[in-house]
Amino acid sequence: MLHGKYGMMNKMKNQMEFFKNKRVFITGHTGFKGSWLCKILEIAGANVTGFALQPTNPSLFSLAQIEENMESIIGDIRNQEELEKAFNKSKPEVVFHMAAQPLVRESYQNPAYTYDVNVMGTVNILECIRRSDTVKSFLNVTTDKVYKNLEWEWGYRETDELDGLDPYSNSKSCSELVTHSYKKSFFENQKIAISTARAGNVIGGGDFAKDRIIPDCIRAALAKKDIVIRNPYSTRPFQHVLEPLFAYLLIAKKQYENIQKQGYYNVGPREEDCITTGELATIFCEKWGENIKWINVAEENAPKEANFLKLDCSKIKKELGWQPTWNIEQAVEKTVDFAKVQRQNENCSQCMEEQILEYIKETI
Repeated sequence: MLHGKYGMMNKMKNQMEFFKNKRVFITGHTGFKGSWLCKILEIAGANVTGFALQPTNPSLFSLAQIEENMESIIGDIRNQEELEKAFNKSKPEVVFHMAAQPLVRESYQNPAYTYDVNVMGTVNILECIRRSDTVKSFLNVTTDKVYKNLEWEWGYRETDELDGLDPYSNSKSCSELVTHSYKKSFFENQKIAISTARAGNVIGGGDFAKDRIIPDCIRAALAKKDIVIRNPYSTRPFQHVLEPLFAYLLIAKKQYENIQKQGYYNVGPREEDCITTGELATIFCEKWGENIKWINVAEENAPKEANFLKLDCSKIKKELGWQPTWNIEQAVEKTVDFAKVQRQNENCSQCMEEQILEYIKETI
């Protein structure tokens, strides 16, 4: 598949070929990002095992029939016994931890559940790795919101203080600290590379989450209603979902080959692609067409969220040679393309594959 339509005559060739026949374990594989990661690894020829809750309805995982080309195990990351059984059966070499309660607003409504999933879930997967004799590379996927947000104009660096405000962000800060502790306490002498990746806000086809800007835009457009924007002036590091996913794969590969590459990495867009939610909604309306528009509807007593957030990605660029590929216009365009494929009940799996291969081709 990789050597067909587009070929692989660029720097992505070695990265994709590295994962061929590798045993990969993914927590949270039925989610939005997890589904895209499974699809990439399917194309690469990896042997993938996933452990996650039942997919939501609707879900990208079901729409694109991701389960057909992997071992999908339904379970709760909070259940150590279930997780360890699945983990030990798969004997993974590479592990991606993506299982999470990922929504800020949900975390205000269910803080204890959020901490249980995001903190103890991290402890549980690290316990599996601690007892493993096969794992060589582990990546904990967190978020750009782990930093203590001072609303400053420049991007946060990996050395800045971790102290997320809301229960979601704070639980992810705790997940980072748990990973740091396990790394120093248990993995220094085991030759298991341990990293975390702090990515910005992702968009892409197949995201159906509530209270996220692009899914909200798509739902409104499909219903032919005005798009309601709660805070059009919040600046976020928006990027297509394939950007961080290929960065995760790069981190996992590099540290597998050289443990000195392990560490803590920011993954975000270029400076010019850190835009406000209002600007993002405007781009969406332009790409979607059909005379849709957005309106600003301020919400009383809304849960507190950061107004300004950027990442400094100098480290991953310098140490691993990573660069973003698609700008924000392309990211929104690909998302709209997928949504319209889904609206027409066309092949979502094929659309994913085509976008992945196009991304690979354009990465130089």
